[in-house]
Amino acid sequence: MTKTEVIEILIQKHQILYEWLESHPNENWVKGPEGKWNTGEHVIHLIQSENALNKALWLPKFYLKYKFGTNNRDNRTYNQIVRKYQEKLADNPGVVANISKKMPTIKLTNKISYITKLEKEKMKLINIFQKWTECDLDTFLLPHPLLGRMTIREIVIWTAYHTEHHYKILKSSY
Repeated sequence: MTKTEVIEILIQKHQILYEWLESHPNENWVKGPEGKWNTGEHVIHLIQSENALNKALWLPKFYLKYKFGTNNRDNRTYNQIVRKYQEKLADNPGVVANISKKMPTIKLTNKISYITKLEKEKMKLINIFQKWTECDLDTFLLPHPLLGRMTIREIVIWTAYHTEHHYKILKSSY
């Protein structure tokens, strides 16, 4: 996928989530299925995930190369990334990202601010991503807790899917 295509799919997946959140009853923002995250916690998890990626994308390239190496394989496609992620989730049921093990208390009064924060993180991600060259997107690596080292392009593609993944969980739970 080109940089433009990655940005388009990232925007598209977020827009689908936002439209669903708009029509989603307010009481479900704080109430979730038994033992599962409520809607607000899913949104916070996406914020935390995108915030961590945004911070990583600001790291100097020499540091990324030193810490994680450089790519020596072909990029995975969107479908390959999705398939691998789904396999890893199936192999690790109940896995929770370290960044989301402690959730803040979800209140209905925070709904709009959290959705706005997710939109801001997405826009930061797009702005940072656009500054990378096509070559560097395929050269530098970042670690993913389940998928291992991924190119910058792949991890942003995964971020688009990650948004869709949480949207599908929410849609099926309510």
